[in-house]
Amino acid sequence: MNGVVHRLWPVPVLVALWEAGARAAASTYFPPPSAIAARLRELWFSGPPSRLFLSDQALQDFLPSLARMFGGWAIACAAGIALGVAVGRSSALAGYVDPIVEFGRAIPPPTLIPLFVVLFKVDVRMQVATIVYGVIWPVLVNSIDGARYVDRQHTETAQVFGLSRAQRLTRIILPAAAPKIFAGLRLSLSLALILMVVSELAGSATSGIGYELLYAQQNFDLPGMWGTIALLGVLGLLLNSSFLLVERRTLSWHRRARQTN
Repeated sequence: MNGVVHRLWPVPVLVALWEAGARAAASTYFPPPSAIAARLRELWFSGPPSRLFLSDQALQDFLPSLARMFGGWAIACAAGIALGVAVGRSSALAGYVDPIVEFGRAIPPPTLIPLFVVLFKVDVRMQVATIVYGVIWPVLVNSIDGARYVDRQHTETAQVFGLSRAQRLTRIILPAAAPKIFAGLRLSLSLALILMVVSELAGSATSGIGYELLYAQQNFDLPGMWGTIALLGVLGLLLNSSFLLVERRTLSWHRRARQTN
């Protein structure tokens, strides 16, 4: 508990300085944190306790945004891991795929939004396609590296003991590549949040967190705009912390093995 307090003490200090500076400047464009918090509560957290204080507006925006984000992230992760492991274990396939990967991941996902609009129109499919395209690359690249550099002793031992391809994949290759794969998954989760907002801003969405951000900006609701930005930061922090908790539990065997060695 003391460690958490020690790490978080700069936060209230910075908020207090921000409050004092914003009130002294009296700028319309930089409202004080107290005004932002009040507007944030009004927009998102003015519901009953039974709904964790979430307002109707929050339910209308959170659920579609999170569904698009997690849906696109899940598709990209499944495709990235499957293709990455296949490429990582086949030098012949890697020769064909590596140049395509380097070319594809160099293209910023927002530049393809006009193409996705043409292909899928302005709807959920366009937003999910944007997320999938941007998210798949870190998962794919890390999966390729993780599968490619599995210790040969392990794979040769598995062959000696007569393990099938499926058994070698599940018992040797995937566990050995797991730390790299999880690194890609963690990075991709942050990108999924960013691209969720970008796709909603650029795709003329009618609901979602990005839509509310654009709506607040167009209506000069500066406290609402800043509150939505702060909400995205908190959401990113919660997603990262939750993923780290899952990663630590899933890869606990890997840390124990390193400590033993």
